[in-house]
Amino acid sequence: MIQQNPAYPTPEWQSRDQLIDTPGPVVLEWLFHEDSLTRRLTRLSDDGFSVMPLSEGWQPLRVDECRALQLPEGSEGWVREVYLLGHGEKWVFARSVAGRAALEHDGLHMDELGTRSLGELLFSDQAFARGPLQICRYPGAWLPETDACEGLWGRRSCFTRGPLSILVAEVFLPIVWRTIDTVASTHKERH
Repeated sequence: MIQQNPAYPTPEWQSRDQLIDTPGPVVLEWLFHEDSLTRRLTRLSDDGFSVMPLSEGWQPLRVDECRALQLPEGSEGWVREVYLLGHGEKWVFARSVAGRAALEHDGLHMDELGTRSLGELLFSDQAFARGPLQICRYPGAWLPETDACEGLWGRRSCFTRGPLSILVAEVFLPIVWRTIDTVASTHKERH
């Protein structure tokens, strides 16, 4: 479980039109792509996609998460952290959070997902509406220790269904960018 550390400032999540630190065109396209990341990674991995759960449970939400979910600071919520894998390699770190009261009243059982992708569930349920994508340089302190490095691009968006809001953050790890570059190069060579 990753807790808020006052020594690490909360990043400024930005929409596309607020960007100051602009990533390259390929990175930008992946960060602001509206379709399901699960589906996109499944295609990229040629069906070698899987989900590796890290931790899940009730815990205090971070300040930025409370703000995004319009909850009072210090609110408790369900936190699920997973890796999205391509051929067994860690491509994306994902953290999904939902406020306790809304989740308990909605009946969505995030605790029963196991190795199923939450993104796939959200995109297959037409009742969920996706809010705007925001990106930031994700704090290394908020990543699992084995992948804690500064400057990685992350994105987040809020999925809502009635009073339930689920905030999904996805951090792109270095190996996924190498894979995207390799696949793009291979595709160019074939054409």
